[in-house]
Amino acid sequence: MAAADSPSAALRRRDLCSRGIRLAGKMRADVIDLLDAYVEQQGLDASASVAAVEGVPLAAVERWDEQTGTQRLLENLAAYRAFRALLAQMLEEQREQLGEADAGLGRALAAVLLQVSAFAYHLEELLRLESRGIPGEEEEEDGPPPPPRLSLFEQKLRGLGVLRELAQWALRSVRDLRQLAKPSPATGVAPGLVESP
Repeated sequence: MAAADSPSAALRRRDLCSRGIRLAGKMRADVIDLLDAYVEQQGLDASASVAAVEGVPLAAVERWDEQTGTQRLLENLAAYRAFRALLAQMLEEQREQLGEADAGLGRALAAVLLQVSAFAYHLEELLRLESRGIPGEEEEEDGPPPPPRLSLFEQKLRGLGVLRELAQWALRSVRDLRQLAKPSPATGVAPGLVESP
């Protein structure tokens, strides 16, 4: 029996998944609150249509039910690493635009950025438990390529798109972690975590 399939590893995985579900739920609630404050502060219409934002991974996935647990974890990790870079950029732009005029929005952005970083670390722990290599940090360091210089309005719309998609990712992460936490009927081990041959 592989280490990732042992009863103690299964309990640890279930514990990590449960904690991850709570973290993602809290993050989603905070992102929704931040989104409301952001829309109000930036003077945007909450129903504004925002085109796909470059560098923002989409939470929607075809054939979600066919993904392995490792695929789910890797996609989540890639998304949260991208969001970490995008939120840091938003925070910097926010400070440039408003200075200390609206420190509350800056603090809320910083708090969500911290949650995203913590969640990415949590996903790395789950991947380590599965004895999977964690994609290199060098990819993360570079992050998405810096976007072309945007007008203030375009920055606001990009920020709206980033926060909306982050809220969707938090929802997907809860679904993914619930799927990973389910024991397999035959083995009692979470399904899909072991790659198919």
